[in-house]
Amino acid sequence: MAVEDKHISYRIYVVAFCLFLMALAITFKLSKIQWVEGDYYRKLAKERTVKNFVIPANKGNIYSADGSLLATSIPNYNIRFDAVAPKSEDFDKNIRALADSLSVMLGKPSSFYHSQMKVARLNKNRYLLIARDLSYTEYIKIKSFPLFNLGANKGGMITEQETIREHPIGKIAERTIGYERINENGQLVGKGIEWSFRKYLNGKDGKVLKQKIAKGQWKPIRDQNEIDPQDGYDVISTIDVYIQDIAHHALLKQLKDYNAEHGCVVVMETKTGKIRAISNLGKLKESDSTYFETQNYAVAESHEPGSTFKLVDMIALLDDNKVDTSKVYDSNGGVIEYRGKKVRDSHEGGYGRISLARGFEVSSNTVLVQAVYENYKNNPKEFVDRIDRMGLNKPLGLPFQGEGKPYIPQPGDKHWSAISLPWMAFGYGVSVTPLQTLTLYNAVANNGEMVKPQFVSEIKEWNKTIKKFDKEVINPKICSDATIKELKAILQNVVKRGTGAKLYSKDFSMAGKTGTAQANYGKNGGSDKHYISSFVGFFPAENPKYSCIVVVHKPNTSGNNYYGADVAGPVFKRVAQKIFTDAPSTNEIKNLNKKIAKQEKVYAEFETKANSDMKTIPNVKGMSGMDAVALLENMKVKVKVIGFGKVKKQSIQPGTALVKNQTIILELS
Repeated sequence: MAVEDKHISYRIYVVAFCLFLMALAITFKLSKIQWVEGDYYRKLAKERTVKNFVIPANKGNIYSADGSLLATSIPNYNIRFDAVAPKSEDFDKNIRALADSLSVMLGKPSSFYHSQMKVARLNKNRYLLIARDLSYTEYIKIKSFPLFNLGANKGGMITEQETIREHPIGKIAERTIGYERINENGQLVGKGIEWSFRKYLNGKDGKVLKQKIAKGQWKPIRDQNEIDPQDGYDVISTIDVYIQDIAHHALLKQLKDYNAEHGCVVVMETKTGKIRAISNLGKLKESDSTYFETQNYAVAESHEPGSTFKLVDMIALLDDNKVDTSKVYDSNGGVIEYRGKKVRDSHEGGYGRISLARGFEVSSNTVLVQAVYENYKNNPKEFVDRIDRMGLNKPLGLPFQGEGKPYIPQPGDKHWSAISLPWMAFGYGVSVTPLQTLTLYNAVANNGEMVKPQFVSEIKEWNKTIKKFDKEVINPKICSDATIKELKAILQNVVKRGTGAKLYSKDFSMAGKTGTAQANYGKNGGSDKHYISSFVGFFPAENPKYSCIVVVHKPNTSGNNYYGADVAGPVFKRVAQKIFTDAPSTNEIKNLNKKIAKQEKVYAEFETKANSDMKTIPNVKGMSGMDAVALLENMKVKVKVIGFGKVKKQSIQPGTALVKNQTIILELS
């Protein structure tokens, strides 16, 4: 019996020892988790239940030069309800009134919302959907409803915001206004002003802490760590909506009339280089009859310009004192030959013996080629250097991606040949973008000063200018004043009695040059050949305010009227005439100091209001937006503005007690 008891005692000791070891192990593990790994597990638990979410900043707007909206961010709001958050007395007191308010606004019966929120309360639903896709005005309204007006913590209102980019003028100038988006590979991509000026437009994102609740949903937690987003700045473009509309529809009509593949038109302000209109239209497929802004042809498409390049010939010949405009050349029946390659005039039989000036007016290839070849054949580098000094051998340095690269062959490089010089003289063997060609002609209109095309004039935060883009000079003087004077006269004569005579109007003066270039002439034995029709110039001829280029690719040739004067010229004329007959007057007002009684009265009333020590929110309805903002900000009230014009609505009613630093929303119309 004693032996048996001894064995039992032994087993008890073993079990006790094992239990002791287990207790030690558990204690050790718990201590390790608590004190050594505690921070890690606490962090892990928090990450799984509490997380920071990004609050996207509101993108800045893009405006036209005349103040029209070109691109804006429209906020959409989803409203949810945390049925657990409100206290019982607040819930019971306000639930019926809230349901009634929601019914009036959203259209469903009051009983529907009342029942939904009651059930959500019973089920402890912290994420009940109330409404989707509300506008900002609707969001502000619903925020003021009973219970919801107590705030997120006490009233249970949960707000989810998403932003949509809208273009109020539709597809017009779409490629220039541009976009920013994520592609199918998850990469951020973009075009135009939206992309190039995104560092100003995008602002800085904020952050908000959210807690994970039932069904994998996240509920915002309002705390001191929340960072409000900083809205982006506004970009003021140089585009004039009125001129843009004229240019767009003039180009569209001509493309349809000639069933052309694609084309572009650009209108530039002569003295500043500001682009007032740019339209790029093309078909998605050759069989299509509808045109879209598929590419920014004016900026990106570098091609052989044809006869519009002859202006370079005239600048070089006249400014280098090689010849004068009266020098006579024989067009040789409209055909001359260099190294077995023929240069032909478009006019069969040529023009006989004519002056250099007349040769330019009628766009004689034989005359211009002879003039250039005879004077530069021994030193072609002199001619090419002249082109390079004008800046035509390099891109304009525009802020956009994908700017087309020009090509000017250089003597001595692998592409230079015996026919390079004569071919350059009539716009072949070289490559430039439409915008480059326009910049050259604009320099002539601007008395020799070549300015860089400008698409954005300034960056603004409300009415405060953050950055201003001034005129940028590429070349202060492309040639002498004497040469400029001769060129202006010749370009005007092109329209009066040259290839552009169809465009002439005694009531309105224009100057410019036609161009008709063959493209793909070397492919498949010439079977793929098509034409590029263009017209570039400025108006009014005597005192140019605008320059303009029109380029149309692959017009229908069945009527044998594919020349620049027939296809591109009418667009130029339509744009020029409509700008100066229909556009608002730009005449200067001489007597700016004359006081207007009505205006002085308004100023006086505003000053009285602004200087008064108000203790309540004033009535600013009917006031101009700028005046209302100035008045309220002087009272230490934060102001948010929606729209343009005069104040239509104010979020805080007149007579409400003034609280400094409170925010008021003004709707303008």
